[in-house]
Amino acid sequence: GTVQEAGTLLASKNVRVNCLDENGMTPLMHAAYKGKLDMCKLLLRHGADVNCHQHEHGYTALMFAALSGNKDITWVMLEAGAETDVVNSVGRTAAQMAAFVGQHDCVTIINNFFPRERLDYYTKPQGLDKEPKLPPKLAGPLHKIITTTNLHPVKIVMLVNENPLLAEETALNKCYKVMDLICEKCMKQRDMNEVLAMKMHYISCIFQKCISFLKDGENKLDALIKSLLKGRASDGFPVYQEKIIRESIRKFPYCEATLLQQLVRSIAPVEIGSDPTAFSVLTQAITGQVGFVDVEFCTTCGEKGASKRCSVCKMVIYCDQTCQKTHWFAHKKICKDLKDIYEKQQLEAAKEKSEEENNGKLDVNSNCVHEEQPEADVGISQETCQPKESAEGEKECSPSGAGLEGFQEAPAGPQESE
Repeated sequence: GTVQEAGTLLASKNVRVNCLDENGMTPLMHAAYKGKLDMCKLLLRHGADVNCHQHEHGYTALMFAALSGNKDITWVMLEAGAETDVVNSVGRTAAQMAAFVGQHDCVTIINNFFPRERLDYYTKPQGLDKEPKLPPKLAGPLHKIITTTNLHPVKIVMLVNENPLLAEETALNKCYKVMDLICEKCMKQRDMNEVLAMKMHYISCIFQKCISFLKDGENKLDALIKSLLKGRASDGFPVYQEKIIRESIRKFPYCEATLLQQLVRSIAPVEIGSDPTAFSVLTQAITGQVGFVDVEFCTTCGEKGASKRCSVCKMVIYCDQTCQKTHWFAHKKICKDLKDIYEKQQLEAAKEKSEEENNGKLDVNSNCVHEEQPEADVGISQETCQPKESAEGEKECSPSGAGLEGFQEAPAGPQESE
C-alpha cells in the first residue's frame, strides 16, 4: 500500500512493525530492497528493528538496501544504527554484498560511514578534563568532512575553507588532534578497523597542512589549493599533490598494519607522474571505489560524475564553473596543446569510421555479386529449353527472358543466351 495507508495501520496497537514473512523478512527489509525511501523512514519512526537478523539466510535491512543500490536508503539505515560488520549465511557483510553485485556507490557509503555519536563523545569533558577536546560547534562541520566519500585533498581543503568555524588555526588544531585519537582507537579496539584509521590519519594530515598555510596569513587556504593543483610544465601533472598524499601514507604511525603495507607496495615502485597515482590507490583502499568503473571525475576537486568540459580543448572535465575557474591558472598553460591533441584524435576517429564504412560497402557489393551469379545460370538453362509450338508454351518460356533482363550486369547470361 501507500505510505499513508501504512501510517494508518502502524498507528494501531495491534500491528507488529517487526513481523516476519515465510522467509524471515520484515517490512523494513522489503521496503529497503524495493527502494521505498519514505516507507523505510516511516517504519523506522515506528520502531522497526534495523538490525533484525532472522532472515533465513541471515540478511539484514542494510544488506537489502545495499543490494538495491539505493544510496539514500543505505545512508538512512546507517544513521538508524545498522551494524556494518554483521555477516550473512555465506560470510559476507553488507559492503561485500554490494560489491559482489556491482553497487559500488553503496560500498563507498558504508565504508565511509562514521556515527555522529562517536564524534559527539569528544564534545563532552572526559575524566579530569575541564574542557572538551572538541568544541560542540565544530562537531557538525567536522562530521561532514569525516563522512565524505571524496578524499581528494583539494575537496577537503575546500570544505574547510567554506566553513568559517573550521577555517581557523585554533579550530583545525583541535580537529586534527581528535582525528588522531579516533585513529588510535580504531587500531587498538578489539575489532580493529585499519581502513577507518587510515582515513582519519589522512584527513588529519590535510588539516595539518592547512594549519601550516594559515600561519602565513589570511586567505592562505586559497594558496594551498593552488599549490595542490599546480602542474609541472611538461604535462600538467600535480606533483605537489602527489607528494602530499604519499607523505601522509608514509606517516601512518602503525607500521604493522596490513593496509599500510599494501599501499606502500602499490605506490613505492611507481614514479611520480605515472599510473596508478597515490590518490587512486588510497581512494580504492578506503572507499572501495574501483578503477574500472566508467565514470568521470572533476579535474579540480575529484567529485564523481563531473560532466562539464572545457569549451576550448574538450579534454578536461569539471563539476561546475567554480572548479573550472579555480583550475584555470594551471589549465591555461596546456589548454592549446590539449586542443591540438583532441582535434588530432577526432580526425583519426573520423578517418577510421570512413574506412570502416567503405569496407562495409565493399563487403555488401561482393555478397551481391556472389548471390546474383547462380540466378543468371538458372536463366541460361531455362533459355536453352526446347520451345513449344503452342501459345501457352511461349508464355512459359517468357520467365527465362525476364530473368536475363533482371541480371544484365552479369556478363555470362546475356552473351550465352544471344
